[in-house]
Amino acid sequence: MNAFLLALTLALASGEASTSDATATIHIKNFAFAPASLTVPAGAVVRFVNDDQEAHTVTAEDRSFDSSGLDTGNAWAYRFAKTGRYAYFCALHPYMKGAILVVTAGSKK
Repeated sequence: MNAFLLALTLALASGEASTSDATATIHIKNFAFAPASLTVPAGAVVRFVNDDQEAHTVTAEDRSFDSSGLDTGNAWAYRFAKTGRYAYFCALHPYMKGAILVVTAGSKK
């Protein structure tokens, strides 16, 4: 398997997704995630865009996902395949927090 296919396979297995597949977007601005909480159906891709002048991360509290450093203007996307609540924060600025609630597709929550 060539390096590109291996990287793509690992990214898909980990939940990372293409930013062009995003069904919802969270902006990082003024040292906050906006919106701070979001409800999406299982399988949704959420794109995180750093609109701030400082680098930030999107890091799951349980460390199940991590964007690494996002510089100004950078975006990162993650596919939330399973239902549940996913709390996250910025590893560089731990007071920045957010949560994604993933519900069964078609749910009215």
